[in-house]
Amino acid sequence: MVAAPVLEELREVCQPYAKLASRNGEHWAGRLYMRRLSLRFTRQLVRTPVTPDQLTWTMVVCGIASGAALLIPGLTGAVLAVVLMQLFLLFDCVDGEVARWKGQNSATGIYVDRLGAYLADAALMAGIGFRAAENGLGGWLSLGIATALGVVLLKASTDLVDVARARRGLAVADDESTRPRSQGVATVRRLAAAFKIHRVTNGIEASLVLLAAAVGDTLTGGVEVTRWALVALAAITWLMVPAHLLSILASSRLR
Repeated sequence: MVAAPVLEELREVCQPYAKLASRNGEHWAGRLYMRRLSLRFTRQLVRTPVTPDQLTWTMVVCGIASGAALLIPGLTGAVLAVVLMQLFLLFDCVDGEVARWKGQNSATGIYVDRLGAYLADAALMAGIGFRAAENGLGGWLSLGIATALGVVLLKASTDLVDVARARRGLAVADDESTRPRSQGVATVRRLAAAFKIHRVTNGIEASLVLLAAAVGDTLTGGVEVTRWALVALAAITWLMVPAHLLSILASSRLR
């Protein structure tokens, strides 16, 4: 068997500084802990026939399964959802690292990676709605689906910037171009960034919020805490949808 590459050499190739330093290119959990863990997995995987696309599809399955896990009532489902969402993040790191080391980057991999991000976050929000409805249909499930739709719109509005720029023959937008040209919008954005509340629209953070809510439900009985958490997630998501659109239009990303 081929010897495992040295970690430092692997890190230099698989975790380029430009990507990790980018504000929009790396999740905070990746920088905080997951990139340290993922490199150990990548070190073993690059010695196998496994392809980056196979790892990306595994990521997608983990993300969707995280939402499906919420069909299991109580703490068990909530803990499983968190574990699966962490595996989603792990494979999201590993697939790109293996692709860089093996030189197997592909448009298919990028497409499936983005699709997986949409499906994972939407599945989790819909799962929270199902849990809040106590396995029944009705308003709570509808609220979960509406929140899932809002999350998809947030991601789509970001990705459509790259689509619009590509169709105009422009390069990919850098971090500098994301800064609003309007001082007022910039001030609001700085305030939002200071509180980091927008992060709960991401499946990784939302799964942790749900876990805390599930603990509250266990202590109080019923699903009232989960319902309040869903209301908060829905409100933040749908406040973010127009705010994010305004932020894009007020920046230089489309110029």
